[in-house]
Amino acid sequence: MTTVGITGGIGSGKTTICRIFSELGIAVYNADDEARQMYGMTSVQVELKKLFGEKIFRANGDLDKKKLADLIFNDEKALKEVNILIHPMVKKHFDKWREQQTTLYVLKEAAILFESGSYKDCKKVIAITAPPEMRIGRILQRDRRSRKEIEQIMAHQWTDEKRIKHSDFVIANDETKLLIPQVLEIHNNLLKLLSEN
Repeated sequence: MTTVGITGGIGSGKTTICRIFSELGIAVYNADDEARQMYGMTSVQVELKKLFGEKIFRANGDLDKKKLADLIFNDEKALKEVNILIHPMVKKHFDKWREQQTTLYVLKEAAILFESGSYKDCKKVIAITAPPEMRIGRILQRDRRSRKEIEQIMAHQWTDEKRIKHSDFVIANDETKLLIPQVLEIHNNLLKLLSEN
């Protein structure tokens, strides 16, 4: 089963574009969603407590995700420790999921596909680009995050320029080009490449 990575910074429109691929019958794995769910696992919370103590937990014992986010996006060492904990679990879950798929290829969607090293498991990579101000505007409308929080997250992600350099395909989601024709072109190219191998 061929894995194609799809990546883009926060607010680039990964979800929308993956929905179009889904409509074409391609199975999509959202690594970021899976990682978020893993924070709810008891075993993960035990490890987080060992790393950071009680300060990232509420009085009732629940993980305070906002406090954890504030901590890791302001502390490189903390971010690295959390990634070391979560990324191998996501990889294992993805590998198991991929075995069950029957589509011609699968998409692995991840905001930090390159930063985490996940791109190494992908035959091809699609980058989604959009201007930073447009991305910030989308997140402000969508999430309950402040501009400062969004900028902190963006600072820990690769720039579009760097992503483009390391990707095989690029989708511009800047409202100047239609998305469906861009997706169809990439999908057809991938089918052609797969049929030749």
